[in-house]
Amino acid sequence: MHKPVVASYCATFLKPEMLHIYRQVTGLRRFDTFVICKERKHSDRFPFPDVRVHRKARSNFIRRFWMKYVRKEPPIVYRGEYGALRHILEQRSDVDLMHVYFGHTGVHLLPFILRWPKPTIVSFHGMDVQPRENQPGYLDDLRSLLKTAPLVMVRSESLKQRLVEIGCRPDKIRMNRTSIPTVDFPFQPRREPGNASAWHLVQACRLIEKKGLDVTLRVFAAFLRDCPEAMLTIAGDGPLENSLRDLARQLGVADRVRFAGFLSGEELRDLFYSAHVFIHPSRITADQNQEGVPNSMLEAMATGLPVLATRHGGIPEAVEEGRTGLLCDEDDEEALLKNLRRMINRLEEWREMGRQAAASVRENYDQERGIENLEAIYLEALRIWQTGRAD
Repeated sequence: MHKPVVASYCATFLKPEMLHIYRQVTGLRRFDTFVICKERKHSDRFPFPDVRVHRKARSNFIRRFWMKYVRKEPPIVYRGEYGALRHILEQRSDVDLMHVYFGHTGVHLLPFILRWPKPTIVSFHGMDVQPRENQPGYLDDLRSLLKTAPLVMVRSESLKQRLVEIGCRPDKIRMNRTSIPTVDFPFQPRREPGNASAWHLVQACRLIEKKGLDVTLRVFAAFLRDCPEAMLTIAGDGPLENSLRDLARQLGVADRVRFAGFLSGEELRDLFYSAHVFIHPSRITADQNQEGVPNSMLEAMATGLPVLATRHGGIPEAVEEGRTGLLCDEDDEEALLKNLRRMINRLEEWREMGRQAAASVRENYDQERGIENLEAIYLEALRIWQTGRAD
């Protein structure tokens, strides 16, 4: 029996931090899919059998001048991207709908989406709800995208609220939460360190501002006065690595902090097993960049790590205060340190939080359920489009 086909559009397939997208496109069961991208990266890490690279169609100077200055067409048209994308989708005449990953990519593709005779849904992940005030007309285009798509998807209630504030109808928004293959991150009960001072904290993420890594380092430096044998491992890479290493040296904790770099899933799982607490003090940045629910947080919880984090983005939806972790306000270093001290001084509570964290992730964020939900959204989008109720 013929399965419906979704074209999965991701401008870069894939960056290391986009593992959640790879899990989605490879996890589909009721739909077939192929990938359209502008750039293929890390194909060894993210193998996929059908990836169409969306290259610009050739265009001579006169045609480009005509399209840009006489017809006043948008860049996607006069640069040849529109024609290249249309060619790819015409080659696959069995495509039923397109899923565009990231809202800003949807805005870029809007001229095509408006003219394509089939439905497009867009998923928002966090940084793509930024206002982008340096791009004139961006907000109007975003609102047009939200009106045109039969459904839009978000990873957290906080992202949903942001889209409603922008002007999206609440009844068009569907929750597409981060999900993980919990079978790959088995629960393992933790024991307190044999040396009461040797607690191991871990944070795994991109090394960027919204992850609050500078807060982690300052709080850890203060914590070392209580537990001088404690260790902090920071797993991941990103543009802030050098400045974070400098901060660790300035704080006098460089010998107690390990920068592990980017780790494979198996390496990350083993790191979590060696740790006692997952710390992740996310914050919203000046340009309104925010988190959904961090993948690494869910993976850590699945293995049995309780969480120390902030009331930011989708984190409070995944971390139940006092049950699976402890939360504080963004950038409140004193409260974060207080929560850390509470966690290590109430050992039975710490152990129970780890057990409950693992159970909660399996109940609410397992990949099999996530894929079922995603495919149900695809089917609903097709029904809406067929009945002409996209607006």
